[in-house]
Amino acid sequence: MAKRILLVTSSIFGEGGQSRALAASFKATLSGHDVELSERDVVEQPLPYLTGAETMSWMTDPAERSAEQQALARHSDELLAEIEANEVIVLAVPLYNLGIPSQLKSWFDRILRAGKTFKYTENGPVGLLEGKSALILAARGGMYAGTDFDSQTPHLKHMLGLIGVKDVEVIYAEGLNTGDERKQQSLDEARQAIGHYAAKLI
Repeated sequence: MAKRILLVTSSIFGEGGQSRALAASFKATLSGHDVELSERDVVEQPLPYLTGAETMSWMTDPAERSAEQQALARHSDELLAEIEANEVIVLAVPLYNLGIPSQLKSWFDRILRAGKTFKYTENGPVGLLEGKSALILAARGGMYAGTDFDSQTPHLKHMLGLIGVKDVEVIYAEGLNTGDERKQQSLDEARQAIGHYAAKLI
């Protein structure tokens, strides 16, 4: 049975983004193999910022939702169906001002739903989407991995962990704005790591 993979991209620079280049490398490694790849570009398919009205729509029984609430809830419901249908989640993520793109945060705001992807217990929250794995393709202009400035990696792992995705690998391409030689070396190393990761999937 084909492995089902969801690839989420979030570069505001489109095809010129380095995280998008990592995503393209990942896709290339899957070519010709028995996989089902779904793609979502949260920049080209933007989501509005989360509001209290939308949150309340989730808490309203579907049969009792107004037309406005149905439209608001649809944002999250469609994303939940998408993530539930896939076994592997691949996030191609640039580092903007030490954080994730706001568009990607809006995506996470729709999939982190109590009662749907996690539940509260006496011992804390428990994820409901167990059995899935994730790959983070992290593109950075500077060198951040392993330093106090890298708040992005734990943030992403914590959000994925909240919904039960704890098998998370990270492939970094760093120093991309520190010179052509360093950029090429970093991208080459990332592509090699992507190839090794993909080989385990296919």
